[in-house]
Amino acid sequence: MSEKVKIQDYTAPAGGWGSVQAVASILTQEEVTLLGSEILLKQNKPDGFMCVSCSWAKPAHPHPFEFCENGAKATAWEITGKTVGPEFFVQHTLSELRTWSDHQLEEQGRLTHPMRYDAASDRYVPVSWDEAFRAVGAELNRLDPRAVVMYTSGRASLETSYMYQLFGRMYGTNNFPDSSNMCHESTSVALPEVIGVPVGTVLLEDFDKSDCILFFGQNTTTNSPRMLHPLQKAAQRGVPIITFNPLRERGLERFTNPQNPIQMVLTGGTRISTQYHQLRVGGDGAALLGMCKAVIEADDAAVSMKRPRVLDVAFIEQHTSGFEEFANYCRQASWSDIERASGLRRADLLEAAKVYASAHAVIANYGMGITQHRHGVETAKMIVNLLLLRGNIGKPGAGISPVRGHSNVQGQRTVGISEKTKLVPLDKLAELYAFEPPRWDGLNTVDACEAIIKGDVKGFVSLGGNFLRAVPERSLMEPAWAKLRLSVQIATKLNRSHLVPGEITYLLPCLGRIEIDRQASGEQAVAMEDSTTCIHGSKGQRQPVADGLLSEPAIVAGLAQATLAPNPRVDWDAWVGKYALVREAIERTYPDQFKDFNTRLFEPGGFPRPLGARERKWKTATGKANFTVPKAALNPPEEGNGIFQLMTLRADGQFNTTIYNEDDRFRGVSGGRRVVFMNASDMAELGIGQGDMIKLATVADDGVERSLGGLQAVTFDIPRFSVAAYYPECNGLIPLWHYAEGSKVPAAKSVPVRITREAAG
Repeated sequence: MSEKVKIQDYTAPAGGWGSVQAVASILTQEEVTLLGSEILLKQNKPDGFMCVSCSWAKPAHPHPFEFCENGAKATAWEITGKTVGPEFFVQHTLSELRTWSDHQLEEQGRLTHPMRYDAASDRYVPVSWDEAFRAVGAELNRLDPRAVVMYTSGRASLETSYMYQLFGRMYGTNNFPDSSNMCHESTSVALPEVIGVPVGTVLLEDFDKSDCILFFGQNTTTNSPRMLHPLQKAAQRGVPIITFNPLRERGLERFTNPQNPIQMVLTGGTRISTQYHQLRVGGDGAALLGMCKAVIEADDAAVSMKRPRVLDVAFIEQHTSGFEEFANYCRQASWSDIERASGLRRADLLEAAKVYASAHAVIANYGMGITQHRHGVETAKMIVNLLLLRGNIGKPGAGISPVRGHSNVQGQRTVGISEKTKLVPLDKLAELYAFEPPRWDGLNTVDACEAIIKGDVKGFVSLGGNFLRAVPERSLMEPAWAKLRLSVQIATKLNRSHLVPGEITYLLPCLGRIEIDRQASGEQAVAMEDSTTCIHGSKGQRQPVADGLLSEPAIVAGLAQATLAPNPRVDWDAWVGKYALVREAIERTYPDQFKDFNTRLFEPGGFPRPLGARERKWKTATGKANFTVPKAALNPPEEGNGIFQLMTLRADGQFNTTIYNEDDRFRGVSGGRRVVFMNASDMAELGIGQGDMIKLATVADDGVERSLGGLQAVTFDIPRFSVAAYYPECNGLIPLWHYAEGSKVPAAKSVPVRITREAAG
């Protein structure tokens, strides 16, 4: 048995000296101390590169150090001097590598050479780029395009993504699942129905104008730490910040800015949240219902007493539909049901609603703590309901702010990475490139997994990511994956998905975003879209880690040319030689979204895409913003009677499936990730002590056994009957059918489990 994880309380604020030490440690670990320090000065700057980690907004007037701890880790991870070349695979079989941890695999360094899997030796062997392209193209042409999946992680640039989806559609497939299917697809489904856009309406400057900020299910400490800068500024000018989250997360409690010498030496950090409500797992819809009820009933009282209205009546009458039905639902909801379903007291919800109702401009932020629930779509609509009551969409300092994850996950959707044909301008593509795109809806992530398990998918091309590790149902997915006819993995580092080969498997290494990309016309720049829909240019800063690496656009073009018949309308070589030509093509395809794309590429702060909802123009079925009556707000996930709700989460030492180290500083965990955070009363009731080893088993009646043992119990401040453990280790506990209704986002934040204590040994 491996050595137990060490647990020690961490009481310091987010940021501060702990962050400085963590940055120094990762630079040393990746052997880039001097180079990394210099390159970090260019991170998230108009003349530099955009962070390869999160997608938070980049300011027009950046700080001297416009990077956070996690951003520095991501940069060091990419520019590491460590490499994985052909000699590495001579020494290691895939069977051996499958026993390594996620951290150990990526820690080996950057991939340097195109490789093909050799089943006889169970190793990757080197091939030339031309050989790889020809072989993949030949296999794709033997397969039915409907049986081929083209997956995209959230990191590829707008240029690469546009080329990739065009290649796929010219090939004949619409199977474009992407990482958004696993996180904010609930947002992309909910928001168009109620405000007419699939993204948030807030710009970075709105945080300076807001007088109340709400958080629902978003841990900015690990997912978007640079967001703490505008939050700290807001807190320092007295803006109330109200947080709803099952766990107390340090960044939403206190923050010390590492760039402020006075704070570093003389203060204990800035208090961020003025109210922090620890609701039960899945209780957000009920909490929002309680706040809406309180605001509506306060307005009813104001009317009866002839006082100023609490609701923004003019806005509701002019801009919304469905208010009366929603208001009546709220009035009829009982406080006892709301308290039961939310896990919060009526008094606390009334206090939160009072602050909200007294504010003039409110921003509501949310993350995967909302979207990754069975009722994630509905709960996102409930956040909109709350904002609409006081006209908090479409005015300065107010709006809805879904905080996205990977650096260009939102932008990829903007340029056509979608399995839903209604979201892609197929007619325009047909006109521009003289071909007939397929018109059928393709597979999303859950659909693709189901089809892989059934054997219906024969080929899988992955533009980045670690698909097998990111998806649910690992015990079924890995055996099925091995039966694929073709697996093509485009990547910078080795990960688990590369170690489960299909019959024919190619591993194609690419340049990283931080590396200088030299093509026929010179050094190239690429673009991405942040969480606030602003488009930014990015230019590589360091020499490539190895000669012979190709850029992502070059790899996509190479695959396309080896697969497709020549098309005089698409000059793949010219596009690779000059990415500005790809941006011109994007502008022709989306003229309303990318006007003067090349001219505005390096505009400080990025240029925002136009959004109707920002101007109170509602592209919905009613032509207005829509209130919606919830169906499940008072029916949270089942708990009690031996059933606990598991929420998976990220550690301080990771970003998505990338594990920089096996520590979680803010939660006091070091030396491992196989832990379960539990309420002390629950542990006592089950006879489990601190540090005892336990097993989690999913509660399901589908005949599939899903369990994970060897987990260390850790006492934590978490509501009763709720437990938390790390992603992606716990993905195998999530049934593939356990997803958000309407969006099919895996419901990783509320998985019903039973807990048993394992015998000491």
